[in-house]
Amino acid sequence: MAGTDIGIDLGTANILVYVQGKGVILKEPSVVAIDRDTERVIEIGEDARRMLGRTPGNISAVRPLRQGVISDYTLTEKMLKYFIQKAVGRRAFRKPRVAVCVPSGATEVEKKAVRDATYAAGAREVAIIEEPIAAAIGAGIDISEPQGNMVVDIGGGTSDIAVISMNNTVVSTSVKVAGDDFDEAIVRYMRKKHSLLIGDRTAEEIKMKVGCAYPRPEIATLDIRGRNLVTGLPKVVTVTSEETMEALKEPVMQIVDAVKNILEKTPPELASDISDRGIVLTGGGSLLFGLEDLMEEKTGIATMTAEDPMTCVAVGTGQFVELFGGSSYNYDAE
Repeated sequence: MAGTDIGIDLGTANILVYVQGKGVILKEPSVVAIDRDTERVIEIGEDARRMLGRTPGNISAVRPLRQGVISDYTLTEKMLKYFIQKAVGRRAFRKPRVAVCVPSGATEVEKKAVRDATYAAGAREVAIIEEPIAAAIGAGIDISEPQGNMVVDIGGGTSDIAVISMNNTVVSTSVKVAGDDFDEAIVRYMRKKHSLLIGDRTAEEIKMKVGCAYPRPEIATLDIRGRNLVTGLPKVVTVTSEETMEALKEPVMQIVDAVKNILEKTPPELASDISDRGIVLTGGGSLLFGLEDLMEEKTGIATMTAEDPMTCVAVGTGQFVELFGGSSYNYDAE
């Protein structure tokens, strides 16, 4: 049986695959490169990501998931098939049992699309799990106790905020503001402030190296290249961490406001638990410098980032399979 249970974090930016007994064995970008003329898939994952913004006219590198939900069903199915086969091997004796996570705000139609695509990709049974529950399990929180736990999972396309108690979500929301929006905010800022056109990959580099949501002890700088919108020629500009804080203020505050909104809706007993236990941040977006400091300042509640925020959801999804095993929490066989 070992090795036939897998958990998939179906993210807007990255797909992570957890195999029972082996841990997270795959982490690749959710990108598919296709030939527009023949509709043939050329590359999937990391090889496709390298083509983003660098392809000739007939080849298109696309993300089949937008804001945590499927925007291109056929490509999502092919991508899932590729990752499942890569995880269990093409000659697997029996089809795997797969748990896939979706944003907490996903509709029944969106959940069905994920379930159908996973079956079509070769799963024997499929469980759909809400991202905050998977993130909490992956962060090592015991969610089975009658205690309030608050998880803020900031991914690529969505930020999921939930208060969890006794294996279930009490209050939750999913806001379509996350890591990709941080990148877009930086692109807009560079265009407006420096008249410089940069790509998404450069924006991501700025976010990771000098981006911040709270003042850094020392100002960090980074030289970046882009196209001058006035002359049309390449240009080098030095970006400071203070500038990124200004650029990222709006999307970051949208997430903070959503957290405050959920705290206001939380039953008083659970709210007091959260006040004692703190807020846990997970997801790649939580790695933005100073985010936990800002959250703590604005909510008055101790905030910490999970040990390995990038893999929390994948690990939690995989451990969910192990915890609930064959018991049909949300499992359904084809």
